[in-house]
Amino acid sequence: MSNPTFDIAAAHEFFSANCFNEAWDLIQKRDRTRDDDEQMLLLAYASMWHWTQRPDCTPTKKSIGCWQLSRINAILGRADESRRYAQLSLEHSSEEEPFFVGYAYEALARAELVANNRAKSKEFLAEAQRRAERVTDSEDKALLVSDLRSLT
Repeated sequence: MSNPTFDIAAAHEFFSANCFNEAWDLIQKRDRTRDDDEQMLLLAYASMWHWTQRPDCTPTKKSIGCWQLSRINAILGRADESRRYAQLSLEHSSEEEPFFVGYAYEALARAELVANNRAKSKEFLAEAQRRAERVTDSEDKALLVSDLRSLT
């Protein structure tokens, strides 16, 4: 294979963020088609892969990417994959950042809802709410609390 004529690092930087944002746009789209659903999933996987190729890929960035993959899999009714990526999101989260840990537990709660395991979902939701109480940034806290309310 020959050397590319473009900056590979810049490409990873562009696609990691761009694919994440496009997947997010599809998450929020009200009238998604089956093709949109497939694109949403592919975009999230592409974003995550490009992030892993970046030298500035931190555990927090991995946590966010895994959270998005969990959310999309939950939307698509894929409980096992949603649970898998929620657990990875938690593993990559830092206890020093309750916002990201809270979102990992939110993803776990959502995955268990998709799996129709309401008791386990409530456990994870309660843990997410405990983490939300520790978030100091008011905008971050409001965002997390709003998403947690959508699970009740």
